[in-house]
Amino acid sequence: MLKVLITTVPFGDKNTLPLEILEKNNIEFLINPLNKKLTEDELVELVSDFDVIIAGTEPITKKVMNRASNLQMISRVGIGLDSVNLLAAKDSGITVSYTPDAPAPAVAELTVGMMLTLLRSVHVSNSQMHLGDWHRYFGRRLSEVTIGIIGVGEIGQGVLEHLTGFGSPKILVNDISIKDKIQDRYNVEWADKEEIYKQSDIVTLHLPLTAETKNMITESHLLSMKTDAIIINTSRGGIINEDDLYKVMQSGHLSGAAIDVFDNEPYDGDLNKIERCLLTAHMGSMSIDCRTRMEIEATEEAVRFLTGKTLKGLVPEEEYEVQRQGL
Repeated sequence: MLKVLITTVPFGDKNTLPLEILEKNNIEFLINPLNKKLTEDELVELVSDFDVIIAGTEPITKKVMNRASNLQMISRVGIGLDSVNLLAAKDSGITVSYTPDAPAPAVAELTVGMMLTLLRSVHVSNSQMHLGDWHRYFGRRLSEVTIGIIGVGEIGQGVLEHLTGFGSPKILVNDISIKDKIQDRYNVEWADKEEIYKQSDIVTLHLPLTAETKNMITESHLLSMKTDAIIINTSRGGIINEDDLYKVMQSGHLSGAAIDVFDNEPYDGDLNKIERCLLTAHMGSMSIDCRTRMEIEATEEAVRFLTGKTLKGLVPEEEYEVQRQGL
């Protein structure tokens, strides 16, 4: 019998359809028995008998693949591929697919929610109210600030779309290349990253984690931002140097930060000590509809692979090239 290892959790909690799809196709499956994000060594202990991994952000390394003698396919629940060694997969003849569109609406909405929360100090007021402190904070409205968006793929464009409903904030954007359709549809200005850091009241990141973006934002970049600026990361941990962010915020620079993704998860670092730093547990994609769509798409792709049908979410060659070039 074909066997699938589901490493990402939760899975099938809000909608059991992905599990029903596997059962209908007589595919045996095991859901991560540790019920947490697995380490490389924990994966090595689990993978040996499985044909497919339906994966989250666990480190699927060459070591893991070498142990997984039956592994033919990795079906990634989500968009990020930094946790999968694509080159090792190719060398081992392992197919990799992903669900790049499914999480975008939820991540974009959370990002805008974080903007509003930070601009109005909602998170700080909430924590103080629970301690019995009453303090009314002045804040700013989205239409009155300059917003810098670094990365305007599906999620960045979703953020842009939501911002059209908040008056006319000045929006600066940056990406690997200028996208004409964005220029035509939205009132934006293209700028280099350094200008975005200097000019923006809010900087929000929507980038993959690559060798090029690892520690892209360090102490000097954060200090180049306005004293009362805000930085948001709902993309990938490791793009902002967390130690540098703590040091800069501890000094009083930046009015706030919102971080949903971390170098090591679960996170238990110094940013916990900064009240005006809003921390969430990598929950950008965790709206019920988007998470369910991600799980269903990844499961359907696994079934298509195991039944010899055409795949819909194959990882494109350019993603392999990014890892090949160490970008």
